[in-house]
Amino acid sequence: MSAFDLSGKRAVVTGANTGLGQAIALALAEAGAGIIAVGRSSMEETREKLRPTGVAFTEVKADFGTLEPISRILEEAGQGGRVDILVNNAGIIRRADAIDFTEADWDAVMDVNLKGAFFLTQAFARGWLADGKGGKVVNIASLLSFQGGIRIPSYTASKSGLAGLTRLLACEWAGRGINVNAIAPGYFVTNNTEALRGDPKRSADILARIPAGHWGDPSELGGAAVFLASSAANYVHGVVLPVDGGWLAR
Repeated sequence: MSAFDLSGKRAVVTGANTGLGQAIALALAEAGAGIIAVGRSSMEETREKLRPTGVAFTEVKADFGTLEPISRILEEAGQGGRVDILVNNAGIIRRADAIDFTEADWDAVMDVNLKGAFFLTQAFARGWLADGKGGKVVNIASLLSFQGGIRIPSYTASKSGLAGLTRLLACEWAGRGINVNAIAPGYFVTNNTEALRGDPKRSADILARIPAGHWGDPSELGGAAVFLASSAANYVHGVVLPVDGGWLAR
């Protein structure tokens, strides 16, 4: 059996209704994992994309603006058996100059991107620590975990915080069978980057700096998630892996 084979495993993927989350769910399914897709809007498109893989698919409606969904996600995901993998991908972004940024936009982003990810991870980890069988956590960080960016103060703070949490949880749980790692996507074609791609100057400036010469396609992210979720990464802990077309190497 390949070390990258996820057959018999079950993965919770948040924000799986679109973009990077959907692509990650598909990659994990193609590697054999059953998928519990969590998101605030319809998962029908994701379900159809995963149908050819033949894996079990469960949909859970949840909005991470509050912690309300966490116990429900745990319960609904657990009805099909043990969950082995958690991908914290759900995230939102708000854009405004720092001088004008509102408390509401700050709190909304931090609640979803950082607070929700931490407490969902904590909830699953409690079960993994109790049964001693371990688990895999893959957080979706960002290039803004390494850089400042502009006009996205709460997003940068949340993704920098998520990178820090990835390392902290790895330090606490690595010796207890839980791998906590993160992926830092570069500039991908998603809803979150629509405003950037729609600005001719910003889009051209970004593209000029990407050594690979193109914006990332969500399908180009899945392999990193499969690796970090698989036994091939058993000795990988606390890594924030850039998948950025070479952006940080520039």
